Amino acid sequence: MARRLPSLNSLKAFEAAARHESFTRAAEELSVTQGAVSHQVKALELELGIRLFDRERQKLSITRAGRSYLEVVRDAFDSIALGTQRIQHLSRAGALTVSTSPDFAAKWLVNRLGRFAEMHPAIDLRISATMHHVDFAREDVDLAVRHGDGNWPGHDVVRLCSEELFAVCSPKLHQRMREPSDVLKFPLLHLDDRKDWSEWLEAAGVVHAELSHGPILNRASMVIDAAVDGQGVALARTTLAAWDLINGRLVRPFATALRLSKTYWILCPKAASMLPKITTFRDWLLAEAADDVRRLKTLVP
Repeated sequence: MARRLPSLNSLKAFEAAARHESFTRAAEELSVTQGAVSHQVKALELELGIRLFDRERQKLSITRAGRSYLEVVRDAFDSIALGTQRIQHLSRAGALTVSTSPDFAAKWLVNRLGRFAEMHPAIDLRISATMHHVDFAREDVDLAVRHGDGNWPGHDVVRLCSEELFAVCSPKLHQRMREPSDVLKFPLLHLDDRKDWSEWLEAAGVVHAELSHGPILNRASMVIDAAVDGQGVALARTTLAAWDLINGRLVRPFATALRLSKTYWILCPKAASMLPKITTFRDWLLAEAADDVRRLKTLVP
């Protein structure tokens, strides 16, 4: 039975206009005139018998039906883009490009890559450490690990682990601590601001603490490395501190921890979620994280 499909140009015009909620910006992206985009969208609406946009004087807003159709069209375009990419890269069928944040790459992933390579020598793993949001349809990236609340519409999303925020320090500093207020005897290592330390000390029963001492750093990996080096006491998230805790370079002096709503997630396009190389790497990530949880439980004071 023949498929009944609208024209590709109409679908491209609709998808771009819906994404930008602007015919002008869609026209700029597609290198056509605004009138051409408007004409294509209007033709699509006539063919479907549904209004996709509400048009006001200086504003274009997508309707509920339009938003629902956008999800269908976007998924279809993503599938076509991924299929095209696979065809173009048949000579690299074993390559797997993974995008992570620099902190996750440095403190969690890099130290474990040897184990993955030993277990799966046929997969040519490539790691790209970057903070920008990955566009799977336009970038040569198969899978990403990102920190957030798990809200990435249109993607296959799996939580890596749950996280807490707790104090860590080098073993040599730990020897001089008996109670939570003792952390104030050392420089406090801060990430971005001093808010987290204030919340942790309050949870530990330490009030009216002076928090102005200690450097403020803008990367979690730098904060942890400074703590490993004995430069002060840091607050660290479970995932980023796991390797150093398990290997004895860091210790948790106290059990007090703040529960965090955000954590790391594994995401990829829905159309690619069951590709063997992606399922293999995702399963390995989850197994490593689960092993961390088991081993970290034995280290809580």
